[in-house]
Amino acid sequence: MCWKTIYRIAIVIVLFELLSNPVWAKKAKEKVYWIAADEVNWDYAPSFPVSVMSGQEFTDDERVFVEAGIGRRYLKSVYREYTAGFAALKPRSAEEQHLGILGPIIRAAVGDRIIVHFKNNTRFPANIHPHGVFYTKAHEGASYDDGNNHKRDDIVAPGETYTYQWEVPERAGPGPNDPSSIAWIYHGHVDEPVDTNAGLIGPIIITKRGAGDQNGSPVDVDREFVTLFTVFDENVSSYLDVNLSSCSGSCDPEDEDFQESNLMHGMNGLVYGNNQGYVMAKHERVRWYILGMGTEVDLHTPHWHGATLLHNGNRLDVTEVLPAATKTLDMRPDSQGDWMYHCHVNDHIGAGMVTHFTVK
Repeated sequence: MCWKTIYRIAIVIVLFELLSNPVWAKKAKEKVYWIAADEVNWDYAPSFPVSVMSGQEFTDDERVFVEAGIGRRYLKSVYREYTAGFAALKPRSAEEQHLGILGPIIRAAVGDRIIVHFKNNTRFPANIHPHGVFYTKAHEGASYDDGNNHKRDDIVAPGETYTYQWEVPERAGPGPNDPSSIAWIYHGHVDEPVDTNAGLIGPIIITKRGAGDQNGSPVDVDREFVTLFTVFDENVSSYLDVNLSSCSGSCDPEDEDFQESNLMHGMNGLVYGNNQGYVMAKHERVRWYILGMGTEVDLHTPHWHGATLLHNGNRLDVTEVLPAATKTLDMRPDSQGDWMYHCHVNDHIGAGMVTHFTVK
């Protein structure tokens, strides 16, 4: 074999190794978050005794959900963002006020790595389980018998911390028919029904590679909103026994009327128009991320008055979402005013799953 042939073979081998193990490739950008599970006294209707939707005092039927039994205030667990090292609670910007009870938005682009330093400040075990992104068994954040010896991510004891690491491959980002960004959910999964009803849930927003700004927001939209449609069932929350101490009148957990009063039909954990902050200008490019959670009654049909939206190229003004499902829709509002935004299921309207969005 001549030296030229040997040289060519060597070049091919080197090129193969470089392509297989691209050390020259750009290192994954790390998106670092400090998130704690905190206990908060949550008010589902801070406007009480007046309903924001009607401008009048709550009716007797509405008072079933905001005054009867425990009332409108409940002790809950929520995810909250902190500065590095959990030094201080990170305040929300004006654009984030509409998030309500939701945890902070975790943002990343395809190719990034998400690192979440998690601390459990509650009295119960807690964790974080993500949807959509890539994770190993050591970073799944779900408690069940899976034959895996690594359990520290599954159950984080009160006062303890754990660091989750999730990758963002192509299959975690927008698909061929999606816009430049899509939403996933993260939530508690020690006892998933108990944890999510207690309030442990938040959004993950993933943009296409190169489609986000320095903060991770998609560059082709002017404004983003996230809405969780769910009936928080305080009857199965881990804090029911604690919340019973503030109950007045009939407080029998086995009583059907009492159980009904603990079903909070919220949009981001707020009822009867108390979820404010959906404010935009005419003709802005507005992206809506819709999340669902809950049980068999949580079939929700979000409806926007005075505007239409696009979902995967389809025109609509009503969509549907089921528990743990997500949808991303784009709007170009063209009519000024305060517009009703609500679930179109009749029982849910009457129970408070309604609010406004404002077009200036």
